[in-house]
Amino acid sequence: MPKGNSFRNNFWSYDLAGRVVLGKVVFVDSGASNASDGNDGLSPQTACATWDGAIGKCTANNGDHIILLPGHSETISGAAGVALDVAGITSIGVGHGAARPSFNFTATDSTITMSAASNWVENILITGGIDAIVNTVVISAADCTLKGLTIRDVTGQMTDSILTTAAADRLHIADFRHEGAAADGGDSAILLVGGTDVHIENFHIVGNFDTGGIESITTAQTQVRINDGYIWNQGGEDLAISLLTGSTGKIGPNIDIMLTDNAANVTEAVACDAAHFFQPIRICNLAGEVALETNITATTDA
Repeated sequence: MPKGNSFRNNFWSYDLAGRVVLGKVVFVDSGASNASDGNDGLSPQTACATWDGAIGKCTANNGDHIILLPGHSETISGAAGVALDVAGITSIGVGHGAARPSFNFTATDSTITMSAASNWVENILITGGIDAIVNTVVISAADCTLKGLTIRDVTGQMTDSILTTAAADRLHIADFRHEGAAADGGDSAILLVGGTDVHIENFHIVGNFDTGGIESITTAQTQVRINDGYIWNQGGEDLAISLLTGSTGKIGPNIDIMLTDNAANVTEAVACDAAHFFQPIRICNLAGEVALETNITATTDA
């Protein structure tokens, strides 16, 4: 099987990881000298200028891939600045660190929206270029995946970084980093509103959160899974994970939590009355101390 930069033979295509692509491959590169959404996007030499422009060239559920090339950069200046409204697209950012495709949000209502099912987004960087951004990524469709996403406060604090609606069943968020500001102003990194079988794993969430690094409101979660991650709430609030009363699912194992105010707050760090908890869930509330496991009521053989 061809690897690296081999994209197509007479029968099928490959993405940059060597995975078979049954549909078309559309390239995006704002740094290309002739980048334009009027191009066909079918090669790096005829790349689209924007992610949204490339989405418009895809066919629903056709196995189409969008490749966001290293150094690609966009400004998102309003709601649905990128609208993933075609089902079944895989969008992959190429590059590491600062070379990843980046999207700078410059209005409080700037959003990337995922309104079509079965979209996969991987390895992009979102930065907040203005204070009090309400949400950055809004997911309102089933069977979507966010992998390797970094969201970073640059100016002020985002309110809630990722927002899901009740339609976001079977959402998978993996390898997620939230690099929030230490100053007060944020509510949560991931805000869940309903949905069934949402899975959040391998996360690193740091910020000053009034309502928890991961929070759900309005509609209870069903069969949520949260495991293998780190949350540091740099504010005075004691919440790391706070799910709406009646939410069900699995929390843990391998969750590390840092709180700030050295209070009797270990029990309060994880709040979900109907979830199932699996150790280790470790909590520390003062620098220089070692964490202890949560003291949520343990199961007994009775």
